[in-house]
Amino acid sequence: MATPPARTDDLAIRRPRQERTRQAWARILDAGVALIEEGGYEAFTIAALCEKAQVPPRALYDRTTSKDALFLAVYEHGIARITADERAFARPDRWQDLTPEELITAAVTELTGLFRRHAAFLRHIVLLSGAHPEVLRRGRAHVHTLADTFTARLLSVRDHITHPDPETAVRQCFATVFAACVVRTAHGPDLATPPVDHDTFTAHLALTATRSLLATHPAA
Repeated sequence: MATPPARTDDLAIRRPRQERTRQAWARILDAGVALIEEGGYEAFTIAALCEKAQVPPRALYDRTTSKDALFLAVYEHGIARITADERAFARPDRWQDLTPEELITAAVTELTGLFRRHAAFLRHIVLLSGAHPEVLRRGRAHVHTLADTFTARLLSVRDHITHPDPETAVRQCFATVFAACVVRTAHGPDLATPPVDHDTFTAHLALTATRSLLATHPAA
C-alpha cells in the first residue's frame, strides 16, 4: 500500500526567536547537511543529528515533532547553498565580452561546476527523490527555476542561435547537460561511458551544446 502524503502541518517548523536558539538551529541544519553528505537519508537519525550538532533532543523537538519535517528543513538548507551558487548566472560581469561560443561554454561549465561542488549532497538527494514524493516535488520546482535562469542567460545570444526555435533549443540543451550531470553525480562517471575527469566531461558537453545551438539546422 502506498504511503499517504504528509499533511502540511506535519511538515511545519517552529522557527527559533532567540539568538541562542537561532545559533543552535543553524548548527542543526549544518549538521544535517553533513549527515546527508556522509550517508544519505539512512544516516539522518535524531541521535546522529544531536551528536553532530552537539544539542540535546529537545532542541529538535522544540522545532518540530516530525522527523520528515526536520529532514526537509535540512534539505532546504542544502538547496539554499546551491541556489547561492546559481546566482553566478545573473551576474552581468560574469558574461560580458564573451563570444556566443564562449558564453555557451561558460554556462555549461558553470552548470557542471554546481554539480561538482555539491556532489556529496546531490548524490543522495537525487537517489532519494525516486522514493520520496516531497523531495521530488521540491526538487522539480528548483530544477525548473534553474532551467529558466540558464535559458535566459543563453538567450542573450539568441540572434546567433541557428535553430528555428531558439528557446526550445536552449531548454533542450539544458535538459541534456542537466541529465548528464545527474547521472554522473548519482551513479559515477562510468555508468554510460568510459570514465573521464571533470574537465573532459565538461568539454564534451560544451562542444555538444555549442554545436547544437550554433550549427546550421534544416528548416523546421
